[in-house]
Amino acid sequence: MGSRSKARARAQASQNASQRSSAPQPGAASRPAGGPEGRGAASQPGQLPRTVLVLAVIQAIEAAGILVAAILAGLDTGAGKSYELASGIAITAIGVGTALALGLVARGIRAGRRWTRTPALLTQLFTGIIAIYLLQAPRYDWGVPAAALAIAGLAMLFAPASMHVLTPGRVDEPDAR
Repeated sequence: MGSRSKARARAQASQNASQRSSAPQPGAASRPAGGPEGRGAASQPGQLPRTVLVLAVIQAIEAAGILVAAILAGLDTGAGKSYELASGIAITAIGVGTALALGLVARGIRAGRRWTRTPALLTQLFTGIIAIYLLQAPRYDWGVPAAALAIAGLAMLFAPASMHVLTPGRVDEPDAR
């Protein structure tokens, strides 16, 4: 059995276990959906933690920012300010496509999908790198908000409640050996 097959089998077992554990159980209404009591992950069963919801909003804002930048690039291309017409069109198309992809990631985060953790992490890292370049440019009007979004996004992504929801196969309590 190849490593991909083993990984698929582990993922399916993890999904099946989480589906079984998410089935309503007697007395489950008194516990938060995010885990054991005192965890503070969610206030009602089935409700996502606030950190995950804020992360989804941050991701959506970043998607909107990229869409605005792509539209500005398209307007500059149309006004003849692009080095080459073809490269201006390509930058605009790539920007719009990226904004759509990040919008889908934000939607997935809002739904609590576990696959969204890696794209969200890469988005925050990329936003932070671009923020550094913008601050060095100096383009503070774009750099400061980008840096703030990247820092806030990383904080929300690595918050314990978000880690619990968005990390597949995570073991909360290690075995006592």
